[in-house]
Amino acid sequence: MSYAIRVLQGDDLQLLKDMDTGIENDYVIRVFDRLTQKPNRLYGLFLDENLVSVGGISIYAGSYAMLGRIRTDRRYKKKGLASEIMSYMKDEAFRDERIQWVGANTQEENLPARRVMKKIGLTKHTMLYGALTKDTSMLESGAVPWKPITDLERKKKWLDHTFIQPGNVFPYECYYPFPATVELFQDSELHMWTFYENADASRFLITKPDQKKHHYLHAIYPWSDLTDQKGLWETISRDYRQLAKQTGEETYIWMDLTKEEVQTLPADHDFILESPWILHGISR
Repeated sequence: MSYAIRVLQGDDLQLLKDMDTGIENDYVIRVFDRLTQKPNRLYGLFLDENLVSVGGISIYAGSYAMLGRIRTDRRYKKKGLASEIMSYMKDEAFRDERIQWVGANTQEENLPARRVMKKIGLTKHTMLYGALTKDTSMLESGAVPWKPITDLERKKKWLDHTFIQPGNVFPYECYYPFPATVELFQDSELHMWTFYENADASRFLITKPDQKKHHYLHAIYPWSDLTDQKGLWETISRDYRQLAKQTGEETYIWMDLTKEEVQTLPADHDFILESPWILHGISR
């Protein structure tokens, strides 16, 4: 039986469609053209010229590589193919000298995927819920929204203090948190992200738009006192309403929360909480 792994091209789409993955309305098929163009790459594992497993690499901030989009033909399950293609992609990512970290996300309940992460040498960093809502009224108190931060150096100081120096994970995009380094925070993006400070300058907040399946206001708040900070949710809610008016489409607030933070939410909260995601990774 012949065996090969190679980069997929635009004309390989039909091969992917012919796979029996059991995934209905697969987004990888819908956006195949985009996923096969730089900085994204899709790889295919072939047995006897049959495409039997697929995986992808996406590059963020020039030095972070995320592995994912694993699909395996159900007729070839339990042959270790997911591990094979994931290990191959990890090695391929590190061939680029600019890449300093390689990682992948798995849902907590996906035990086979978690075993693959361990097998290829990726270690657990953190576990986060992608908490979604359209209504934060149960968390608002009528307080004044926080003051915007416009000074670039002030933004950098907050990021250095709360993420970079302690080595914390930063929610860079919806679904994509990374271990924080200076390289993750480009000036061009910091100018676009909206930063806020509370009245006594003891807390800060970032809000920024994102789009995956839906539109999101991604709210980043690096403390666990979510229900105690007056004005926090008024600030988030105001930015959410403005974004929802602009998109005119299905739009949510997205906040990355630990299990401990989820437990601090009021019993009548309106967040959608699906299975949390576990971030795995390895540095060069």
